[in-house]
Amino acid sequence: MGLRIKEILKEKGQTQKDLAQRMGVAEISLSRSINGNPNLETLQKIADALEVDISELFAPKESDAITCPICGSKFKLMQ
Repeated sequence: MGLRIKEILKEKGQTQKDLAQRMGVAEISLSRSINGNPNLETLQKIADALEVDISELFAPKESDAITCPICGSKFKLMQ
């Protein structure tokens, strides 16, 4: 299971550079952490800077659509 950091940044309209600045670290250091094996302390700092719960860094994005198993078309679920 991969981290969702890049996905969360995209959802928030932010860049990895923005995140690094908020965390007070060099962008290359953040990149290495994201692409490597970040420790719990680093993950918490990332979650705090993104203003999300640390679990959201791992949780799969919930989809509001289903895919037809026959044709592959996606249908948005209405609530």
